[in-house]
Amino acid sequence: MRLEYTLSPSVITNDAHFIIISEAGNTKQSASRYYETARSSKHFHSDRRYTKRRRKALKFKPNHQILPKGFQSPFLEYLSPRATLAPPHPSPLAAQLLNVDGVTSVFFGSDFITVTKDSGTPWAHVKPEVFSLITETINSGTPIVNTVEGKAGESGQDGAEQDTLGYDENDSEVVQMIKELLETRIRPAIQEDGGDIEFRGFHDGQVLLKLRGACRTCDSSTVTLKNGIESMLMHYIEEVQGVQQVMDQEEEVAMKEFAKFEEKLRQQKGPDAVASTVGKGSLDTAEA
Repeated sequence: MRLEYTLSPSVITNDAHFIIISEAGNTKQSASRYYETARSSKHFHSDRRYTKRRRKALKFKPNHQILPKGFQSPFLEYLSPRATLAPPHPSPLAAQLLNVDGVTSVFFGSDFITVTKDSGTPWAHVKPEVFSLITETINSGTPIVNTVEGKAGESGQDGAEQDTLGYDENDSEVVQMIKELLETRIRPAIQEDGGDIEFRGFHDGQVLLKLRGACRTCDSSTVTLKNGIESMLMHYIEEVQGVQQVMDQEEEVAMKEFAKFEEKLRQQKGPDAVASTVGKGSLDTAEA
């Protein structure tokens, strides 16, 4: 079995089970010239080193299907231990991963797994157990995701419903164009980074989106939406006037705290200062 994971921008190692690829979020195919230009510009993430240092998520890509074939949604996200046991899609592997010290969420794509940790736990403490759990599950042939019946409307996992970018005969022409661009130009790049995207609506010229997986916890997710996705949608669809991120309460608190941190940094070091988290728990110090 081969398992790829993304961690360090400077290390390439091979062993019997794992391949450490060279750069976090390095898209092999351009999702769109606008999105890719934004990704590489200083305005997109302020500083690419900053993005890598603050990365709280690792993407694991086994040579194995993660979600069952024909699954109705392109992803499942488990944000609590309780979610791993609840219908309609409990997951023993997600339960084990969330039991690892420091792990805060588990995201399943069609052929990859993204594990997110808290900022206080070094990857060096998390990686070995995560590797072991994923490898044992896949080698044993144990189902990664189960399907059980629950009460009507009951869903313990995020993403268990239909794909929000899928075709809907009730969509307006504008919404259909928005979905098509998101599906063909944006989603591949976001999935390459270990996440996914949900369409939440189009109102008064504003496209409502929600980022998932690794992109949900990225400190620059708002910048990603504004300087990447928004630029592309506004270029192709004149009815689009902007993009807004839909966040839950926990994400809103985290964004406010990060905004306070950035403002404090600007006051101390000037408007061009770049946040850095070199030290314990950062990707720069995690041992490969």
